[in-house]
Amino acid sequence: MATKLLVSVMFLCVTGLRGSNAQICGRPQLKDRIVGGVDALNGAWPWQVDIQKDNVHVCGGSLITQDWVLSAAHCFPNPSDVSAYTLYIGRYQLVGINPQESAHSVRRIVIPSGYQNPNNGKDIALLQLSSSVSWNNFVQPVCLPAPGTLFPTGMSCYVTGWGNTKEDVPLTGTGTLQEVKVPIISQTSCQEMYQTNPQEQVDILFDMICAGYQEGGKDACQGDSGGPLVCSMVNGTWVQAGVVSFGLGCAKQNRPGVYTRLTSYSEFIRSTIPEIQLYGGAHRSVCGCVVVYASCLSIFLMLTRR
Repeated sequence: MATKLLVSVMFLCVTGLRGSNAQICGRPQLKDRIVGGVDALNGAWPWQVDIQKDNVHVCGGSLITQDWVLSAAHCFPNPSDVSAYTLYIGRYQLVGINPQESAHSVRRIVIPSGYQNPNNGKDIALLQLSSSVSWNNFVQPVCLPAPGTLFPTGMSCYVTGWGNTKEDVPLTGTGTLQEVKVPIISQTSCQEMYQTNPQEQVDILFDMICAGYQEGGKDACQGDSGGPLVCSMVNGTWVQAGVVSFGLGCAKQNRPGVYTRLTSYSEFIRSTIPEIQLYGGAHRSVCGCVVVYASCLSIFLMLTRR
């Protein structure tokens, strides 16, 4: 009797878990211009968001839950004015036909207190959608890092977007989503590069992370702002390390891309979106199973003691 009861309780717990709205982040289901980049495959970056203002592409973003998008604060000079923005999720081409996309208005925009401009840091924005997205192969969330997540120097990551392919040269044709691989650059090296020209010195602050090449040639550009810098972790999960923030020109020598470092904003994100789960290692899903099992076992013990 006890064995049958345990099996029944475990079945209910597991099926209840499967029937929930929980979604594994950072795992694209489909595997089949950024300066120096190439066309991305459709569905390769299912968290990429096209942010338009008055029907014109202005920035990128990344889908982090069914109701929230992550972007850059400088994309929204007046965060209280949400009516002009439309977010396209599941989009692949700016001009082409996108059968998987959905359009969403914005309910509110949250930026850190004290934000002034990208060079002073705090260049992060959270956008609450007016309607929830539905998950499919072309619409998936990216994982966000817990405070202790490391993105070491030299780690290969990708930046994606619909921005200019050269400085002041917009993406042409159907406007296919672009991707480019860039390595993480240490804060010290990045600071040294940005000090080479006394007339263009920039301080690389603690909440910034750099990626790119000292010789230039590959980089984010205008129109890529707010988009994701994502890195594949040891277990194959894609985690967003940064948000496209600023640079001096595009793909210039000693001018790598500067991104908002997301590990510096874990509390800001959690306080705004309490339900979000941050990526802290390869065992998070295992922990979830242990919690479910422990809950089921507790129910079983209570029932058998009656």
